[in-house]
Amino acid sequence: MGKLHLTVLTSALLVGVTYAACAGTSETLEKIAATSTIRIGQRVSSVPFSYYSDKGRAVGYSQDIVLKIVTAVQRELKLPSLTIELAPITGQNWIPLLVNGTVDIECSSTSHIPDREQKVAFSNTIFIIGTRILSRKDAGIADFRDLAGRRVVVTAGTTAERSLHRFNEEHSAGMIIVAAKEHDEALQQLEAGSVAAFVMDDALLYGERVEADHPDDWIVTGTPLAREAYACTMRKDDAPFKAVVDKAIAALMKSGEARILYEKWFTQPIPPNGMNLNWPISDALIDLYNAPNDRPLE
Repeated sequence: MGKLHLTVLTSALLVGVTYAACAGTSETLEKIAATSTIRIGQRVSSVPFSYYSDKGRAVGYSQDIVLKIVTAVQRELKLPSLTIELAPITGQNWIPLLVNGTVDIECSSTSHIPDREQKVAFSNTIFIIGTRILSRKDAGIADFRDLAGRRVVVTAGTTAERSLHRFNEEHSAGMIIVAAKEHDEALQQLEAGSVAAFVMDDALLYGERVEADHPDDWIVTGTPLAREAYACTMRKDDAPFKAVVDKAIAALMKSGEARILYEKWFTQPIPPNGMNLNWPISDALIDLYNAPNDRPLE
C-alpha cells in the first residue's frame, strides 16, 4: 500500500471549494480517484474523538477510525498514494460543507438522528453516548431538575442543544440557555462561573472535564436526556462510498481493533497532557462492537 499524505486546510481556503468538479454522474469514489485526495471534516475540540494535540496534529478515537476508512478507500481504488486534506468544521456548518462537496466524509462526534437523514448519509455507528451535565461537585446539581432557573451552556448546533430546550419547555424549568460555538468555549464559561452547568454528550463532558484547570472540582452527572449513536457522515445517495466506509468500520469492530482503540482513548493517558478519562466501556458499546449497524437510537 502506498503512502497517505496529510494536508490541513484552513476555513478561509475551504470557502472557495465547490463540488463543480464532480457534477453530473461523478460519485465520491470517482472524485477521490481522479484527484488522489480525500477531504475529511473534523471537529477541533471534541476530546477524545477529534481534536488537536499539543503539536497541532489531529488525533482522537474518531480520527483513528477515519484513517482506517481512508486506508480502505485507497485499497478499494488501488491508488499508489492518497492525500488527506483536513477541514475544520463546527456543529453549525458540517452539513453544508458535506453537501457542497467541500468535504467527502466527516467523522468526529456527530449524532445519528432520523431527521438528519434527509440531508446526509450515516455510516455504521462508531460510539454510543448519553446527554448529561457537567457541573461543580458542590453546586448541588444531581439531575436536570436541579438546573431550574439557572444559566446553562450547551454547544450550538448539537442534538444536546435541542434536547435541553425541549426539556426546559416541557418542564417549565426556567433555565437560561446559552450556546457556545465549541465545547472548549463552553468549558471556559463554566470555569469562569458565568454558567452553572454545561450540558452535552457524556463522552465529550468527560473529555472537557480532564481539560479543566482542576478536574477533581467537576462531576458528570444526571439521568441521560437521550441516548444517541455517533456515526461518520457522507453525502446522500452514494451507496458505493458508504459500502466501503461501513465495511471498514465493521471490520474494525469484529476484529477487536475498535475495542483496542476504546481502551487507548478512554482508559489510558492521552495527548496533550497525559490526561485519562478513566471511563470503562459500556455494555451498549460492547453490543455494538459485536453487531455493527447503521441504525439511530431515536
